[in-house]
Amino acid sequence: MRKLLIFAEEGFTVIALLMYSGAIFVLVLSGGAGQDEVVEYDASLIRVLFFFFYAVTFLLLILRWKKTLHFLIFSKDIWLYSLIIFALVSITWSFEPSITFKNSFTLINSSLFGVYFASRYSLKQQLHILACTFGIIIILSFIFAVALPQYGIQNDVGSPKLRGVFAHKNGLGAKMVTSSTVFFILGYQTKKRSWIFWFGFSLSVLLLLLAVSTSSLVNLIIIIFAFFTFQIWRWSYKVMIPTLMLMATISQLLYFWLSNNADLLFTSLGKDSTLTGRTELWPLVMDMISKHPWLGYGYGGFWQGWDGESAYIWRAAGWQPSHPHNGYLALCLDLGLLGLGLFFLGFCRNYLQGFARIRSSKTAFDAWPLIHMTYIALASLTESSLLESNSLNWMLYITACLSLKTTHQIKRKL
Repeated sequence: MRKLLIFAEEGFTVIALLMYSGAIFVLVLSGGAGQDEVVEYDASLIRVLFFFFYAVTFLLLILRWKKTLHFLIFSKDIWLYSLIIFALVSITWSFEPSITFKNSFTLINSSLFGVYFASRYSLKQQLHILACTFGIIIILSFIFAVALPQYGIQNDVGSPKLRGVFAHKNGLGAKMVTSSTVFFILGYQTKKRSWIFWFGFSLSVLLLLLAVSTSSLVNLIIIIFAFFTFQIWRWSYKVMIPTLMLMATISQLLYFWLSNNADLLFTSLGKDSTLTGRTELWPLVMDMISKHPWLGYGYGGFWQGWDGESAYIWRAAGWQPSHPHNGYLALCLDLGLLGLGLFFLGFCRNYLQGFARIRSSKTAFDAWPLIHMTYIALASLTESSLLESNSLNWMLYITACLSLKTTHQIKRKL
C-alpha cells in the first residue's frame, strides 16, 4: 500500500509539472493557432485542472504540516517570501485590481507547489522526476510533429518550425534548455544506465535545433559552460583562483570582441540587431516604467490591451505585444523598482549560497539549483517568464532557492 501511495504521489507530481510547463492544453484548445492569429477558446478546463492541482498540493502540504512548517522556517528566505507578498499587496495600487487578485492567487498556489517539490524530494529525486516529465514531453512532441503536424509544426514563422506540444516554437526551445540541462546532469553523475540520460539529452538538443530557437540554443551553450565552470569552484584555492582569473580575462576579451562585432554575430545566428524588434520595444516600456517607477502598475495590471496602459505601447510600436520580452522590465512594470530590488536581493543571496553548496559537496546534483538560477537570469534577458504564475520556470526557481537550504537528503515519508 505504501509503495502504491508513493507511486501515485510521484505520478501526480509529474502530471502537475506537465501542466506548469504549458504543454499540450493551450496548443490543442487553440486549435494549433499561429502567433499572429487571434483565437478565442474556452480555457475553463485549464482553470479547473490548475485548481485541482492547487487543492491537492495544499492537501499534501497540510498532511505533512510539521515538516512543511519546519522547512519554511528553516529556509529563512525572507526576500523570496517578501516578493510574493508584495505582488499580493500590489492590489491596493493596481490599475486592474481584479486581474492582480487573480494573478496573485495563482502565483501563491504555484509557488506552494515549488515549496512542496523542494520539501518532499531531494535534489536527486527532483531531477529524476523532471527527467520523467521531459521524457513525456519529448515523446509527445515527436508524435505531434509526425502524426498531428497541424499542431506540432508552426507554419507562420517563415519556413515551418517544430513546436511540438507548445503553442510556439520558442516555448519548445525554452523547455528543451531545461530538459537538456536535467538530462546532462543526470548523465554526468549517473554511472549505471547513463546512456538513457544521454539519449534524453540528445533528443532534447535535437528538438531545440528543430525549433530553431536561437536564443535558447545560446542559453544552453552558456549553461553547459557554466556547469563546468562551477566544478572549478571545488578545486583547491591554489588552483581555483588562477584558473578563474584566467577565465575572467578570456571572457573580458571575448566581450570586447562581441561588442565590436555585434552585427556579424547576429547575422551568423540568423538574427537582426533589434533582436526581432525587442530593442525597439524596450525604450517604450522604460518610458512607461518611468511614470510609476517605484511600485509599478500592480501585478498583471499593465498589459490589458487597448483598454489598459499598454495601449500607449501598442500605438507607438505598431504591433501588439502582450509582454515586454524581458523579465526584468516585466517585473518593473508590475511591481516597480522596489519589486525588482526584492528579487535581486533574494537572487544574489541564494546565488552565493549556491556556490557555498557546490564548494561543500561532491555530486553534480548539487549544482542544479545554481544552474537553474543562472538559466533564469539569462532567459529573463529576452523573455518575460520571471515572476510568472503557473510557470514552470518560476516554480523551479522557488524549488531551487529552497533546496539550497537543505543540508541533507530529504527522507521519503508519508
